Amino acid sequence: MAQSRMRIALIAPLIAPLAEPHLGGVQTFLVDLARGLTGRGHGVTVFAARGSRVEGVTVAEVDVDAAALSATLVRPGRRPAHDDAAEALAIEAFAATAALIGSGEFDVVHNHAFDVPAILHAATLATPVVHTLHMPADARIGAALAVAATGANPPLVAGVSEAHADAWRRLVPVDCVLRPGLLIDAIPWRATSTSTRLLFAGRFSREKGAMEAVEIARLAGRRLLLCGPGYDPEYAARVRAFVRDYALNAPPATVDILPALERRTLWIEMGRSAAVICAPAWEEPFGLVAAEANACGTPVVGFRRGGLPEVVDEEVSAILVAPDDVAGAAAGVRRADQLSRVACRRHAEETLDLEATLDAHERVYLRALSARQG
Repeated sequence: MAQSRMRIALIAPLIAPLAEPHLGGVQTFLVDLARGLTGRGHGVTVFAARGSRVEGVTVAEVDVDAAALSATLVRPGRRPAHDDAAEALAIEAFAATAALIGSGEFDVVHNHAFDVPAILHAATLATPVVHTLHMPADARIGAALAVAATGANPPLVAGVSEAHADAWRRLVPVDCVLRPGLLIDAIPWRATSTSTRLLFAGRFSREKGAMEAVEIARLAGRRLLLCGPGYDPEYAARVRAFVRDYALNAPPATVDILPALERRTLWIEMGRSAAVICAPAWEEPFGLVAAEANACGTPVVGFRRGGLPEVVDEEVSAILVAPDDVAGAAAGVRRADQLSRVACRRHAEETLDLEATLDAHERVYLRALSARQG
């Protein structure tokens, strides 16, 4: 989709630098988005935490220690931590980000940070603003978006799946859906499985379902590889204790735990696995891990929750069961063995490629520009 060159400011979450291995799907996708837009000739600047690197893209580092913002991490199912110092630092960091953007010459600002200060400070800019909401509907963020909508420069708001956008519409108007995409051609894949092992990839926090993945593997009688960052230290400790107890009570141990893997290493492990488990405890906004699994030719087994059914093709590239149906998911593992890995890859190529995502982003940016000019 050829478009005239735009100057685009992308605001990243400041809770972690954009560096491998990434903290989560938001950071992973944002890097691909920045590189893809740059490859199309746009002038892209990513505003991100200190230590961020995006190959071939200009990065403006915000002078903030990402670790100091850890108290502001979203941990669904738990009350937000009230850390005055961290919250003050977040306000200061996003004020500085807005000042840096305001001093530049951008055509559009696209915010991906899930923080009230990010939304409120973006509302002070004269440049058209787009917010992509990467988390489930949240009243605090909804209130901030409502404030921004009453200003002189009301933003466009995007969800990442139809289910996600519909959930948010109970709180605020959502203008469009901007689905993440993948550089499919860069992802290696296998037409045949080399193992009966299962894999879980994702941050160790309650909403991603690492403990459910262990239970699914146990009931299915399969080995499991768990890999991901210790996003929530308390939950991560519980997962490790759960795995230790399981190893003691059902030797030999059938669960291995690795830290977060760099993307290419993760794709290799996905390709080696019989299936990737996606058992979220929340309404999954999108499900980038499921998309990556299909791109690797690997079926997904998981819960029919949130946007996940929009990412996979049920009974073709995935077996999905009712939310929280661990036994049903375990039974689904054997059904997934019968799915065609060629069909999984084809589904990814036809529906999850980054090029279509870039087209959609360009259309929304032009829409934001037109609204401003009108």
